Amino acid sequence: MSESHQQPALARCPGCEEPPASGDLFCGACGYDLSAVPARPDDRPTLPIGVPPGAPAAAVEWPAASETDSSDVPASTHRATDLPGTDSGGNLLSTTPPAPQAPQTAPPGPAPATAAEASAAVSTPDTPAPAATPGTPEPPEASGDFTLAAPDPRTAEPAAQPPSAGAKVCVACRSGRVDPDGYCENCGHAQPRERDHVEQELGSVAAVSDRGLRHHRNEDSFAVSSTALPDGSPAVVAIVCDGVSSASRPDEASAAAASAANEALLESLPRGTHPQQAMHEAIVAAAEAVNALAQDPSGAAEHEAHRRQNAPACTLVGAIMAGGLLVVGWVGDSRVYWVPDDRSGPPARLTEDDSWAAQMVAAGLMNETEAYADERAHAITGWLGADSYELEPHTAAFKPDRPGLVVVCTDGLWNYAESAEEMAAAVPPEAHRSPLRGAQVLVGHALDGGGHDNVTVALLPFAVEPQGAGSSPGPAGTAV
Repeated sequence: MSESHQQPALARCPGCEEPPASGDLFCGACGYDLSAVPARPDDRPTLPIGVPPGAPAAAVEWPAASETDSSDVPASTHRATDLPGTDSGGNLLSTTPPAPQAPQTAPPGPAPATAAEASAAVSTPDTPAPAATPGTPEPPEASGDFTLAAPDPRTAEPAAQPPSAGAKVCVACRSGRVDPDGYCENCGHAQPRERDHVEQELGSVAAVSDRGLRHHRNEDSFAVSSTALPDGSPAVVAIVCDGVSSASRPDEASAAAASAANEALLESLPRGTHPQQAMHEAIVAAAEAVNALAQDPSGAAEHEAHRRQNAPACTLVGAIMAGGLLVVGWVGDSRVYWVPDDRSGPPARLTEDDSWAAQMVAAGLMNETEAYADERAHAITGWLGADSYELEPHTAAFKPDRPGLVVVCTDGLWNYAESAEEMAAAVPPEAHRSPLRGAQVLVGHALDGGGHDNVTVALLPFAVEPQGAGSSPGPAGTAV
């Protein structure tokens, strides 16, 4: 066909169906060449199919495309009546012969019954390989630009491989591997960080730490362990640290402090160091570990230009059960509570906060209710970090006369159970028999209350024989 004959016959552009201007050789909307009708494409049936030879192209009115692809070319559209059908013998149902090379018309003849037969056919050297489905992985023996339609099932890998032993599994789809960046390779779901929720049970001590409902990461950390004194009696340790969110890298500070304090205790207690002295030395070791972070810029973000002025910082609280003694130590506002197994006895708080509210109460300027209602109540006056004013470790030793439960926690828990009585009410009755379950319940109590902060709690059941009716109802001890 000549260009002069074809151009006036196009009332609409074959590419976008926009009416061309008179004399245009190319469509002004999509750039379609209006001078000639191209040959029928194999993979986009936008031209008439099944039209008798010699019939004009405009004889078929195609429905408008509902969408376009990334190149602004209308999506493929056709009607069912435009595709010729065949009967069981392969004969056309229509008396009008279809246009040659129609992509939708399958050649007559039997097809492989199964994928295995099709694979065997294409793998035979004398058999030409059929056209492949784009995107299908090419087997090693295939060649050319297109892959095989049906790969050999003996060599093809399953679509989804089960994660190998020890690999992390996606919490969303439960089947995909988790890549080093923390995303599922199968569904792309972001995975919880390792510290978002941590639980550990070690003999008679257990701890749980949770990110809470408002913070984007968990800046708390804990360490629980056990060792033996020189006489062979057991010693149980629990350390809980709370990163100072206003400081840089608080999560690293709490982890470094908990680890350093725990290691110091495991080294000094077996040597026979008094537990109270060992706790003091452990706090000093934890402070040195946090101070070292301020001198190490490797973990700091690029925008933290003033790391010294905003040095990593955290609080620390710990407890040791050894030789019939209960020793606690702290810097900051994390706390230790005593909850007797016999709930008829009074509970007690064994630590005093390094905070603005505690200072106001100690100075007699406010009562406890007024002080903790103030917006400055939780401003800490003592912490571990290179920019702390002066390290003042607090330690106290108690000798309980009856069994009870030691609760070591951050303010993420005691904000929802501040008084000793409230904490005792939140502790489940069976916590002394199952400390892990008790810690889980306490974390749940904080989350149910709002979970505004990270929540960490360690429980240490203290087992002693009752001393009689005349004994003191709570732990008696001395503080330093």
